[in-house]
Amino acid sequence: MLFWIAAVLIAALGTLPVLAALFRSDGSREPAQDMAIYRDQLAEIDRDLARGVLTGDEAERTRAEVARRLLEADRRGVRQAHQAPRKVRLVAAGLVALAVMVGGVAIYWNQGAPGYPDLPLRARLADADAARAERLSQADAEARAQEIGALPDPVEPAPEFALLIDRLRSTMQDRPDDPQGLRLLAVNEARLGNFAAARDAQERLVALLGEETTAETHAFLGELMVMNAGGYVSPEAEAQFDAALAIDRSDTRALYFKGLSYLQTGRPDRAFAIWRPLLETAPADAAWVSAARAQIGEVAARAGIDYQAPSVAPGPTAEDMAAAAEMSPEARQEMIVGMVARLTERLATEGGPAPDWARLISALGVMGDTERAAAIYGEAQQVFGNQPADLALIEEAAAQAGVAR
Repeated sequence: MLFWIAAVLIAALGTLPVLAALFRSDGSREPAQDMAIYRDQLAEIDRDLARGVLTGDEAERTRAEVARRLLEADRRGVRQAHQAPRKVRLVAAGLVALAVMVGGVAIYWNQGAPGYPDLPLRARLADADAARAERLSQADAEARAQEIGALPDPVEPAPEFALLIDRLRSTMQDRPDDPQGLRLLAVNEARLGNFAAARDAQERLVALLGEETTAETHAFLGELMVMNAGGYVSPEAEAQFDAALAIDRSDTRALYFKGLSYLQTGRPDRAFAIWRPLLETAPADAAWVSAARAQIGEVAARAGIDYQAPSVAPGPTAEDMAAAAEMSPEARQEMIVGMVARLTERLATEGGPAPDWARLISALGVMGDTERAAAIYGEAQQVFGNQPADLALIEEAAAQAGVAR
């Protein structure tokens, strides 16, 4: 009841500007009185001019001002002559007030939630947990993603790459139990945007490895399931992340998607509890840390937590490596080669976000290995062809390396 009283009072307050306009008065004298005064003033100006009290210029300026006021008084009289009678204005005011209040109630009744009870935090958390338990399965999520067009179009590979991937597919038909072949097939199908084929290959790999499956392999399968469901973390995908974390509690990919699963089911508090230590303990260039960093501010706000993500130093860039000139040539070369080798291996086996690809292209450009930089650039274009923001980052790195097309 208190809500409705407040709603009616607010609606009534909304009518006040309209009512004020209907009954507004400028508080001046009657226009006829003003016009008589201004005519007397015009006559007085002529008398003052004849007596020499005013000069010709002064009299002209004063006459123009009085004439302007006379015209305004005449216009005001016309407006008052056309003003509706007081009774009509009272009826109009009543209709306006009624329309505002009844219309506001009608809109709320249609668009709002009349009679909806208070929803305490405990009830909201219980509803979120119930929704989490009843969420879509992987199969249903994949079907929905296909239906609504949530999946990007597959990337058209370069002729050389298309020939290689066709050979790999053919080889895996003849050797379906080759774990290395399954790894390569899953990674390359994912790069082409063939997420269903990539997920199928990775599932076969997990089944083949059995208890020897690594945390990384479980987490990558979960990621492929998420990608093939249009970004949705299904119970089956979450089971893969849980399996990865049971093996390695610090697996950054699994931690990111575990937090995302809670965020998607209305539990930003649990997502924050997972992502905060991920940001504060994992290396800044670890997979998916940047994705968690980009979202944790909003997640913290939704969880009612005041949190500022710790600042991190950016990863090695072309300028950083150029600053290594103070090192001995051997040490500098060893540092750069080691970093490039580790980054190349990780991107080839695990993939990674666009900043990692851009860093690798820049590093190869600094090393003078433009041939490899151009090859990585071409591969990155295929991987991020459907992601304009990431592709722009890749293009910038390629331009710095001197291999942009």
